[in-house]
Amino acid sequence: MSTRTRIAFLKGHGTENDFVIIPDADNSIELSPADVAALCDRRAGIGGDGLLHVVRSATHPDARHLADEAEWFMDYRNGDGSIAEMCGNGVRVFARYLQRAGLVGEGDLAIATRGGVKRAHIAKPATAGAPDGDVTLSMGKAVLPEGDVTVSVGDRQWPARNVNMGNPHAVAFVADLAHAGDLLAPPPFSPATAYPDGVNVEFVVDRGPRHVAMRVHERGAGETRSCGTGACAVAVAAARRDGLDPAVTGAPVTYTVDVLGGRLVITEAADGEIEMTGPAVIVAEGEIDADWLASAAAAAAAAAVAA
Repeated sequence: MSTRTRIAFLKGHGTENDFVIIPDADNSIELSPADVAALCDRRAGIGGDGLLHVVRSATHPDARHLADEAEWFMDYRNGDGSIAEMCGNGVRVFARYLQRAGLVGEGDLAIATRGGVKRAHIAKPATAGAPDGDVTLSMGKAVLPEGDVTVSVGDRQWPARNVNMGNPHAVAFVADLAHAGDLLAPPPFSPATAYPDGVNVEFVVDRGPRHVAMRVHERGAGETRSCGTGACAVAVAAARRDGLDPAVTGAPVTYTVDVLGGRLVITEAADGEIEMTGPAVIVAEGEIDADWLASAAAAAAAAAVAA
């Protein structure tokens, strides 16, 4: 961790998928997995499903090759401190932070992630004086690997659609979202070779025509109130289940996806590009006491070893 005594932070969420935000343009703050876990702890820390480390692409070894395309890099960490490729809700909140900080304005911008460069659009508020407008994010194209996948909870099991959105997802359609259980532990899946690095698992029910609801267990975070890449994976899986493929018909397909924390609108275009639209909110900002963090991170590291 940095030797500075206080570290600036913000707290934000996208459909209640919440994040600790650490602005660090020159990439001078080292964040260990234990640091991140301590900050994301909901009782002893700030609390969050993950952490957004805001750095200039040119300063970070994982993003220097993207610096010509995107000035800013979202160095994303799961709540347990592990590194993740991408987080759709996180990118929307990241864009909102850049706007709040005066680093970008309304309109289009590019954001580098470990899952590639993502294109965002910050909309104007619908009316003067209204809350900030929604953020639309270009999520890239879905990849649907071949092969059967099964997920299970207790004595129930379901076939799942394997969808990759820059990170892996297993999408299971169920009769009742309660069948997903408490989602405290990762739902077992088979075959084990399908997801060697783990998987985000979505459980989905129908709410109406092109309207579904979901619950999700995110790798490294447990059940979260929302998952942007998961909502995109769910929309694609639902479209294929419903016999809809924009690449075949030439017509875009839009699904409304209800998550526990709100609502996202997902559109898949004829060229396969997927856009996600939803809110992004900054709720607080302040300073972290570095002495506290050092002590909390040491305790988190010791607990991880003991486990």
